[in-house]
Amino acid sequence: MGQRLFDNGKPDTDAPRHIGHRQRLRERFLVTGGEGMPDYELLELLLMLAVPRRDVKPLAKSLLDQFGDFASVISADREKLQRLPGMGDTTVTALKLAKVAAVRLLQIRAYKRDAVSSWQQLVDYCRAAMAHEQVEQLRLLFLDRKNMLIADEVQQRGTVDHAPLYVREVAKRALELGASALIVVHNHPSGDPTPSEGDIKITRDVQAALEKLGIVLHDHVVIGREDYRSFRNLGLL
Repeated sequence: MGQRLFDNGKPDTDAPRHIGHRQRLRERFLVTGGEGMPDYELLELLLMLAVPRRDVKPLAKSLLDQFGDFASVISADREKLQRLPGMGDTTVTALKLAKVAAVRLLQIRAYKRDAVSSWQQLVDYCRAAMAHEQVEQLRLLFLDRKNMLIADEVQQRGTVDHAPLYVREVAKRALELGASALIVVHNHPSGDPTPSEGDIKITRDVQAALEKLGIVLHDHVVIGREDYRSFRNLGLL
């Protein structure tokens, strides 16, 4: 029988000693649903699925040391993950799949509700999708007359401190979709969600253009690493 290999291609000579630990970890997860389990154990479980025969606890802890917490690990840039010892295509895929699954779940919940009356669920979705982006991303949420989401589109990806918002393109797309209202969302990779003067000016330009078309701009939300700011709540709309 040939040697078992790690995800990075190195031989695994220690696999048998970890079988009991893996089984206990799986059983605890099934009993608790993950409740109360620390980040490194949840990462272990993900990595175990990608690497069937290997002690992945050191790798899980190394990832947390590098990126900070579970959400930051699964949201980390693919190339940065692949540069770390022990990380290959299989393990990176497992982490990115967890991120996509989390965002997709929140997205589905947001689509099934009135966007205005279920505001927190909408914000939770946007934070999951955008809070850990390394560059600014501009997202437009288009709503019908009942404030139900009819489209969720990333319009622009910019730099670490700028993503252009083009008034004409926003208005054009809203008309194409037959939207009655929309919400603008963008992130600040710096972590601070405070709107800039530029954010305020362009938002008022968009609001004025949409008003002429009978389309309501409900809000502009700025997503930071730990928090967000709503133009509506700040009295800027």
